Amino acid sequence: MKIEEKIRVQLIEHVKLVDFILNNEVDRIMELSQIVFDCLRSGNKLILFGNGGSAADAQHLAAEFTGRFVKERKGLAAIALTTDTSALTAIGNDYGFHRIFERQIEAIANSGDVLIGISTSGNSINVINGIELGNKLGCRTISFTGKDGGELIKLAELNININSSSTARIQELHIIIGHLLCYFIDEKFS
Repeated sequence: MKIEEKIRVQLIEHVKLVDFILNNEVDRIMELSQIVFDCLRSGNKLILFGNGGSAADAQHLAAEFTGRFVKERKGLAAIALTTDTSALTAIGNDYGFHRIFERQIEAIANSGDVLIGISTSGNSINVINGIELGNKLGCRTISFTGKDGGELIKLAELNININSSSTARIQELHIIIGHLLCYFIDEKFS
């Protein structure tokens, strides 16, 4: 198969997943968006976290809230737990990598905050530990997952799962859903 044909196959996979989300997940995306809106409107904060590409997605989305997405509006309280290298390395060294998000959540999360844990496998132990602690603290917990949803599908209050074995496709859909969330928030706050 030529490279051009392989690229077309990748695009077709992406379009099929977008079509699935369009036809099956809009209600869940609206629920996600309303939870985050209610949180931010009440003065609470959005806390995002994940590993690797999902860490970058958490940072990207947090920036859309504190800065702006498309419309001018006030800055909104959002933080990615993946940006403080001193905290990540100190907690990783002293407590283990599996506790890097849990320890930060323990320090900054309050009841009513929303946690979004992102894991393409749904089985990232540090994301699982963060969601579990968030549940105990009275936070609203949401997970973005892939494949079969892993353990996170059972732990988070709301799960949005991209049923694909391709990490690239999962990450692409996670950011689309994140951007739809940002669009909803822009519309409500502007």
